[in-house]
Amino acid sequence: MRSILLVKTSSLGDVIHNLPVVSDLRRAMPNVAIDWVVEEGFADIPRLHPAVRRVIPVAIRRWRKELRRRETRAEMRSFLCSLRQDYYDMVIDTQGLVKSAVITRLAQGLRCGHARESAREPLAAWAYDCHFAIPKTAHAVDRNRWLAAAACDYPLDMPLRYGLHTTAPAPAWLPDSPYVVLLSATSRDDKLWPEARWTALGQSLHASGLRSVLPAGSPAELERAARLAAAIPDAVAAPRSSVAELATVIAGARGVVGVDTGLTHLAAALARPTVALYLATDPGLVGVHAGREAVNLGGQGQCPAPEEVLATFDRLTGQAIA
Repeated sequence: MRSILLVKTSSLGDVIHNLPVVSDLRRAMPNVAIDWVVEEGFADIPRLHPAVRRVIPVAIRRWRKELRRRETRAEMRSFLCSLRQDYYDMVIDTQGLVKSAVITRLAQGLRCGHARESAREPLAAWAYDCHFAIPKTAHAVDRNRWLAAAACDYPLDMPLRYGLHTTAPAPAWLPDSPYVVLLSATSRDDKLWPEARWTALGQSLHASGLRSVLPAGSPAELERAARLAAAIPDAVAAPRSSVAELATVIAGARGVVGVDTGLTHLAAALARPTVALYLATDPGLVGVHAGREAVNLGGQGQCPAPEEVLATFDRLTGQAIA
């Protein structure tokens, strides 16, 4: 086999969950070329894996809002040309959505994906030449790995590896002293951990010699990060940064505590001690998944206490919490 195209477009956490597939393919077939179709906003993630030859950005989220613009149609034609630039021995859609199935159908090669009963959107199965029934009860990372192994017919007897290598230089605003990254921002309000608990956590970490770094993206997230940084001694409210820059920040951290958000999964993928906080969803199938260094706390209708978070962080990092 000479080349494989992976289709996993979004969201950030889902894209990160697909990285072990690249590592598995590289170990099973050392000479295979691996390309990846991904939403433009998440293209930095597969670029951090040295085994990915070519990243093909797609902009479905943006194009949906701008279909009448001439520039949008030109971009869509350009994407199609890039997608069909190569004939692949295999095209593997691990996402199992109609939008990813359409991309898979437009690509050239043997198209593989979930069977109707295991796809996230059953209609997606129409696009594939080969179908594989993967248990829905498995974690998302395992589902991706099992699908690729079944499609390419190799035994999945390899350890879990995300394979990320950060390349961006450390930003000038990053502290020189040891720090922990606190990921307080997420897309839904019901997933937020109360600010008073973040403040208590940050103050205890500071008493133990760790500064807090609080990344944020949207204006509301930046305001929250600024409030928390003002309440935590020596904390840093990080400016808006690219995913590649944040990967470098996270990779240098002593550890990470984060809510249910893609960057928390990135921390686990970068092999940083990670405590993930769940309040509105069950982490069983989509929580951080990276071995003993990544721990999920909470669940639907639960709110982890700062003391539990501190104890877990201490166990993962060996940091003596004051």
